[in-house]
Amino acid sequence: MKQGLIILLCVSLAGLLSTNAAAQSASWQVPASVAAGNSLSIPTTGSGKAVVYIVGPGEVLRREVQLGESAVFAADEIHSAGYYTAVLVGPSSTETAELDITPAAVPSQLSFLAKPSRLAVDQRNAISGVVYVFDSFDNLIVQPLQAGFALSESGGAVRNQVATSRNGVAWIRLDSAPKAGKADFQVHVGNLMATRVVQQVPGEPCNLRMSGRRMGDQVQLQTDPLRDCSGNPVPDGTIVTFKETYGNDETTVDVPLKRGVAQTSVPVRDGGVISVATGVVIGNEIRWGHGQ
Repeated sequence: MKQGLIILLCVSLAGLLSTNAAAQSASWQVPASVAAGNSLSIPTTGSGKAVVYIVGPGEVLRREVQLGESAVFAADEIHSAGYYTAVLVGPSSTETAELDITPAAVPSQLSFLAKPSRLAVDQRNAISGVVYVFDSFDNLIVQPLQAGFALSESGGAVRNQVATSRNGVAWIRLDSAPKAGKADFQVHVGNLMATRVVQQVPGEPCNLRMSGRRMGDQVQLQTDPLRDCSGNPVPDGTIVTFKETYGNDETTVDVPLKRGVAQTSVPVRDGGVISVATGVVIGNEIRWGHGQ
């Protein structure tokens, strides 16, 4: 609809230009494509005055030209990639042609997404990296490009992977490391680089175990240092639940880890059963009997 209105406008302008009796039919040579940011020169033939319109995504350019000369558009005038329609309104005719403005070939900007920013260790294909490649005019570069990804873990190990962009996008998936800590996630495309931080935290606790000793009328309970299945210390503040069952009575105490262990005390009850758990992990039991 928009291009149709422009063509109708151009046709009406043709009537204004037709007063030049000596004018000849106009013709031109429109290139098939031009990279964004490059100048555009369209040679014309004939005599008399004409008007050239370039109609594209979000813009309409106009240039008056003397037929036999070139209609020139400066490098900074056409920078949005897409399909354009070129219209030549001559003294006695109107011509149209298609023009493809392609993204610039040199990458200038990266948009890098790394997800998630925080996750547990030892998760398969859990880290995703996606990079979008743009030229200096914010056009997505659709030509295939090599993107190098590197995940630098806290222990010094570096994992590298290369992906080829498709339609301006390159992506990979990686396992999280077995060791907890901060990891720098980088991507390189040409001379450009972007970095994100991925925090890898301990997983679910493993081998939860407690011990108890009697202190007067109380049983002092303490867990062993709590670690995940890869040996990473479980962070302080993790809640550990101690439960004492005696007949139909239950006593529950929630204790946060402090310096890797959880400690509490419960009343001594001969025949009582004391258990410990954190999250979905269940630890050992202590059965308290006479003489303990």
